[in-house]
Amino acid sequence: MREEELEPGPAILTAMKRLPRALAASFSLVALFALCLGADGPPASAPGGSGLASINHIVVIYQENWSYDGLYGSFPGANGVAIGTGVTQVDAKGAPLTALPQALDFAGNPDIRFPASQPVHAFDAGKYVSPWGSTGDMIHRFYHEQLQIDGGKMDKFVAWSDNPGLVLSQYDTRMLDLPEYHLATQYTLGDNMFHSAFGGSFLNHQYLVCACAPMWPNAPAHFISNPDPAKLDDNNVTPDGHVVNTVFTSYAPHPAGIPAGDLVPPLTEETIGDRMDAAGVSWKWYSGGWDRALAGNPSPDFQFHHQPFAYYKSYGDGTAAKAAHLQDETNFTSDVASGNLPSVVFIKPVGENNEHPGYAALLDGQRHVLSLVDQIRNSKYWNDTVIIITYDENGGRWDHVAPPVIDRWGPGTRVPVIVVSKFAKQGYVDHTQYETASILALIEKRFNLKPLGTRDAAANPFTNAFQF
Repeated sequence: MREEELEPGPAILTAMKRLPRALAASFSLVALFALCLGADGPPASAPGGSGLASINHIVVIYQENWSYDGLYGSFPGANGVAIGTGVTQVDAKGAPLTALPQALDFAGNPDIRFPASQPVHAFDAGKYVSPWGSTGDMIHRFYHEQLQIDGGKMDKFVAWSDNPGLVLSQYDTRMLDLPEYHLATQYTLGDNMFHSAFGGSFLNHQYLVCACAPMWPNAPAHFISNPDPAKLDDNNVTPDGHVVNTVFTSYAPHPAGIPAGDLVPPLTEETIGDRMDAAGVSWKWYSGGWDRALAGNPSPDFQFHHQPFAYYKSYGDGTAAKAAHLQDETNFTSDVASGNLPSVVFIKPVGENNEHPGYAALLDGQRHVLSLVDQIRNSKYWNDTVIIITYDENGGRWDHVAPPVIDRWGPGTRVPVIVVSKFAKQGYVDHTQYETASILALIEKRFNLKPLGTRDAAANPFTNAFQF
């Protein structure tokens, strides 16, 4: 399968453990009490707070591998390319393409459900494969996507794909009556959101938690890329030592049988988790299939590289932080029901529920997202929660909008984002420019945290999606 694809003791004792011994000894009782309030819950915010202070819970549902046009090209009032629209695509040398080849299935064989040839246009995948079926996958790697974007011309997606017949395919979520389409019509749909880093899931999950391309000094020679298009080897690590494509952590869980030298050593870059811990903001990363994977019995579609915090020394094996923050998705349900939902929540569904082409059905993933949303809407948390539903990256699928040029890492192609909340503008299409790092910016602005880097510092924190 290819993919890029605590509490011991009272609160006071917990808070004291976070302080240097000398400081704890001289800490005033009043200050310590204030610290405890922050340690066990969100910073105080009265229900009638104004602006972002009205938000006490941020829930991020992180799905897989769809471009904006791939799902919402026909959405009313939004900037999309509808099914049937002619598209300009050229070959690697710049010559215009006149036809699309037959799409391939997940095994790389011709997918006879699709035509053997068809015009170069945005076409309806639902005509051939229903949203409860699965299609083939497409390459989505760091250097490949940059070549596909072609300096903003967006005209080499077909040329630089390993499944060129599928690149221009779309599903009309309106006509198919898909669950997330209804959320988009009821709340706010963003049509100008870009995944922060070129390439696949690994790097974009890292951007979600650290806004960085992690370093691997002295990475194995067989992991080093050659970015020359004429000799392209889109490998896992850049020539100067940044990890950009899929690698696995040396901590648990990781796939069995990988040589120890091919597992990335513990990462030490600062993450949003570190920022929240230091500020006493409660948070969890809930992952589908996590408990099974930790026990050494992962489900077949558990994706190890979708667990970004698991790569970091702060959340290494045996640490209290790992047990407190990295948990199975089933705990989300129990935490909502028991009134113990953290201030910041990340939800990563297991493979079968994440919408990833190739091994997941679109409809299954969307139904799962709706079930997560409804757990919040049917709880006391609905009055002060913002839910961000988005995708890690485009999965190799074309979109017509050129991403902004910011730095060597991205952003990449446009992806959908839906903001669900009582605070979200109702039935609204938001044209504001956002990126994955905008999620970090929202968390940082709401809880008064220092940005991790330049990208999240500059990113818009979805302020135009809200009406307070």
